[in-house]
Formats: sequence, structure tokens, C-alpha cells
Amino acid sequence: MSTRIILASTSRYRRELLERSGLRFEVLSPQVDETPLPGEAPAALAQRLALAKAQAGLALAGAAPGEQVVVIGSDQVIDHAGRSVGKPGDAARAIAQLQAMRGAQLTVCTGVALASTAAAPQEALDRVRVQLRHYSDHEIERYVAAEQPFDCAGAIKSEALGQHLIERIESADPTSLIGLPVLTVLAMLRRAGVDTLQLATEATHG
Repeated sequence: MSTRIILASTSRYRRELLERSGLRFEVLSPQVDETPLPGEAPAALAQRLALAKAQAGLALAGAAPGEQVVVIGSDQVIDHAGRSVGKPGDAARAIAQLQAMRGAQLTVCTGVALASTAAAPQEALDRVRVQLRHYSDHEIERYVAAEQPFDCAGAIKSEALGQHLIERIESADPTSLIGLPVLTVLAMLRRAGVDTLQLATEATHG
């Protein structure tokens, strides 16, 4: 049985992270409404959206005879004192988010889900603890102008200039903070019967 891997996300950060694993995969947009439900906790929101994206992606993908289709869905939400913080979308919101979170300890919740034509659905949640510095308003404005982190949850682009705003990170998988816990994804694929290393070496070495 051949295996077709799909990443149900338009995030360039997730695409770049999964590309590092050497796997060949397709990308599609799952078109899921990301509006939080009333009273929904940040971790629950991340998990719900990840599963919704994986299931929507599987419904869109279709499968050929003798083909296993595996769809990866993921979503990231910052938990700031129990409140969900998402992507700012523009400079004004980015500045406001960073001002509100100054000096705070955050939990970055990254939900991951896997939907497959040949295996049961899987879900996982990765948490990363991030301690922010007591940075100044001038630093915020300079960072936002230079980085324009409008598509990053909380405007914290930790793989780039956002490092200057962070005091400490506690994580079991450093890729999670950027948008996709790749170690978790690979483990989920293996549980679904996918030989990830074989596929990656075949893709890399022909």
C-alpha cells in the first residue's frame, strides 16, 4: 500500500519544519473557522482546531485504490493567564499583545491531530513554557517594525528576532514553539503504520 502524506495547513512555518524531516508531502488549506467557542480554554481550542483541520483535509483529499492517505492538522494558541492569544494580523494588535504579555510566563499550546484512511484518528497536545523579558515599548515597536510577526501567535517569532524578547524556554521539542512538534508528528505517523525513516531516505536518495 502506498502512502500519501498531507499537511492540512497553509502555514509556511509548519511546511518548513516538516520539510526538515525529509518526508514528501502535499499541502492543502482545510478552511476551518478558528473562532473560539464561548469559555473555551486555550489548550482545548488548539486541540479542537487541529482535529478539525485534519478531518477537513482528509475529506478534501480523496484516496486512490490501494493508497493510504494520512493528513496532519495542527493549531497553536498561546495561554496567557488562562486567556487565548492568537495571531495579531496587524502592527497595532501585535504591539498591544506584546505590551499585555510583557514579563509574563506563557504556555504555548500546540495541538496536533492525524486523520487517516487506514488508521484511527490520533490527537496530541504539546506545551512549551516561555518566560518573556520586561522589554520596553521602544523594543516592542522596533521589533514589530523589523519582523512584522503578524502571522505568529502572540507576535512572538522565536526563531528570529523574537528571541530578543524571551528570557527562558522550557520545551521537550524545540520545533513545537515555531508551530509544529515534529517529533510528535513522526511518532503519530509511525503509530499509523507509516515507516517514516524509509520514506524520508527514499525521498532524499531517490
